[in-house]
Amino acid sequence: MGNLEQKIKQALDYFKDQLSSIRGGRPNAKLVEDISIEYFGQRLPIKQLGSINMVPPREIQISVWDKNAASAVLKAIEASNLNVGVSLDGNIIRVNLPPLSGERRIELTKLAKKETEDAKIKIRGLRDDENKEISGRFDAKEIGEDEKFKLKEKVQGIVDKANEEIENILNAKIKEIEE
Repeated sequence: MGNLEQKIKQALDYFKDQLSSIRGGRPNAKLVEDISIEYFGQRLPIKQLGSINMVPPREIQISVWDKNAASAVLKAIEASNLNVGVSLDGNIIRVNLPPLSGERRIELTKLAKKETEDAKIKIRGLRDDENKEISGRFDAKEIGEDEKFKLKEKVQGIVDKANEEIENILNAKIKEIEE
């Protein structure tokens, strides 16, 4: 069971990470921090080249530590598919997030729902693997029928709790997109 809980936690963490990269109505460092830049012959994410700050309501400020990297960071953000306004002021890059159009909100909500479905499928697979293992132990006479049903119930309880958490995360994301 501990192994199942660990795998589900990893699946939930991955799901949260995927959803956090979907743009909502508010600025979020996740939008830009992993965009990579060619810097002295290496590919580095923006988060390793400067500090990222949120300036509500719709601005992200990136203070690049090396002024020479600032224009490369600016170009990389412009080349990303974020559809944002970017400006450079010395070593500070300002990323202005335009308000989301109704159509874009619908697209982002669909994307969030697709990620949710993928996460639920992953968790169902983990549940099925665990149930096969329990059935295998029953067939090998390691556990009795009562214990088999108790274990399967426990597995389902863990899965139900994970699915509830997924729904809560999705609802929060949709609310964020609608802002």
